[in-house]
Amino acid sequence: MIKAIALDDEILALKIIENYAEKIENLSLEKVFNIQSDAQKHLNKFPVDLIFLDIEMPSKNGMDFYKNIPQNTKVIFTTAYSEYAVDAFSLNAVDYLLKPFSFERFKSAVEKVKINPENDSIKHLSIRADYKLHKINFDDIQLIEGLDDYIQIHLKDQSKITARSSMKNIMEKLSEKDFIRVHRSYIVPVGDIKTIVNRNIHIEDFIIPIGETYKYEVMKIISK
Repeated sequence: MIKAIALDDEILALKIIENYAEKIENLSLEKVFNIQSDAQKHLNKFPVDLIFLDIEMPSKNGMDFYKNIPQNTKVIFTTAYSEYAVDAFSLNAVDYLLKPFSFERFKSAVEKVKINPENDSIKHLSIRADYKLHKINFDDIQLIEGLDDYIQIHLKDQSKITARSSMKNIMEKLSEKDFIRVHRSYIVPVGDIKTIVNRNIHIEDFIIPIGETYKYEVMKIISK
């Protein structure tokens, strides 16, 4: 099931999307919004797979809004303006629906959305940072560090990627068999936990503390 929301400043446009969505069996349109701040608040709490997104809106251009979404959400742009098409696809948009669009055209766009139901079958992390979509192989991740409203992904080639996300949201994108949260500020690859000294995990040059809340899960993995 594809979980989706829609954001458009025109109520009629949202009604049409709602009507079309009801006819598609594997699509669940969770909510619709005509105010960007309301949509942002919802996304921060309830990640979805897909957003139907208008481009020309009063407060912020829809493309700018999409660039700041903290989770890996696919997008289908819905707009009356054809001139944004090239920019839309440069953002890896699933499709670009030009208003007014038919149900068949809407259905065709939704059918392009591929959602993998199990994180365990995914071998990479897709995350938006620095106005780009980064595709990071799990094997290249050394650790993930939480920094208030941001996370910093430390890669094995010594580089780092900083993105706006919560630790909870990033953990939901990772395979549970490959990664474990060991502290409120740290996620590490399970296979790299080789040495624990005084409740600290040693990975390369990093010494990572094990939080009280997470010690049971860590010890369970080590004892296997």
